[in-house]
Amino acid sequence: MGRIRRFLRLGALTASLFLCLAPHLLWRLFRRPSPWPRRFLALAARSVGARVQVAGKPVSSDLFLIANHVSWVDILALGGATGAAFVSHDGVARWPVIGWLAAQNNTLFVSREKRGGLAGQIEALRAAMIGHQPVAIFPEGTTGDGRSLLPFKPTLLAVLLPPPRDVMIQPVHIDYGRAAPDIAWHGNESAGSNVKRLLERPGSLDVTLRFLEPFDPTGCGDRKVIAAMAREHIVASIAMHLPPSADGHGTV
Repeated sequence: MGRIRRFLRLGALTASLFLCLAPHLLWRLFRRPSPWPRRFLALAARSVGARVQVAGKPVSSDLFLIANHVSWVDILALGGATGAAFVSHDGVARWPVIGWLAAQNNTLFVSREKRGGLAGQIEALRAAMIGHQPVAIFPEGTTGDGRSLLPFKPTLLAVLLPPPRDVMIQPVHIDYGRAAPDIAWHGNESAGSNVKRLLERPGSLDVTLRFLEPFDPTGCGDRKVIAAMAREHIVASIAMHLPPSADGHGTV
């Protein structure tokens, strides 16, 4: 049954892509902002079994999202709900098909190794923020277990001091509830193994996007303060909504 579920979900994912691809290319041909990457992400989330709910209210003005990171499903769920462009490591740009699809949503690819290129990366992010598409970043730098939060890497948050336009920061807690330990992509698991495991997983996957209290970056002294404030909001939400683990205890 697991193999059948995987093929059915891959089929639904492929159908979602073809449904959105032609109109997206048409929008691009006429140099119009395309709504189709967001629509594809929402359809893709549903295709792989995710059922996305929103708690709280995304800020209606220009928005910079800071979220925890558990799974590749995060991108489908958050992108489909908000239309955000993501900041991702440059290795994703070289993935067949996935890299091209990410580029269609204006993903900003940054290098983990080229420390000397940091100023250029911040400037590229600053240029991306001049448009009015929301921008989302996962400052943990990798995926966690969904029950705790890794330290935030504040480097790219320097783009917010000062921001290139008026913008509010909104922390987001991506909450998979009891399913988090089962679907989290962490440790030494390969990308292919995790994708296979999630696509073969029985039942739907409930994902709650908890939009937390926004704040203005202009009131923060430096990027570390921004990172600390956002992390504090997300840690509090995890603690509030954390289901008990198998031993009856939760962790943050």
